[in-house]
Amino acid sequence: MPIIIYVEGSREKIEELCIKEWGLPAQIFALETWLMDKGQALVGNKYVADIGFDINKDATGGGAVLSAESMAIMGKIGMDIYFSEYPSAE
Repeated sequence: MPIIIYVEGSREKIEELCIKEWGLPAQIFALETWLMDKGQALVGNKYVADIGFDINKDATGGGAVLSAESMAIMGKIGMDIYFSEYPSAE
């Protein structure tokens, strides 16, 4: 599942990122890049970034980091993140 960015309540889709990427670190990187390039230009509203990711059964620590700068942009435009965890397809 990709990251789907939409207006809360209306499901008006704004953007789809990471069409076939299920790894959370790559998805967070893509979301941060999008926020810096396009997202910060959005007019304040109630946005959602729904991130569908795969459970990493072999994880040993570390992982994705959402930067303070990205969180500030999200706060400014009114964006929440939904983390939708899916079981591995394996």
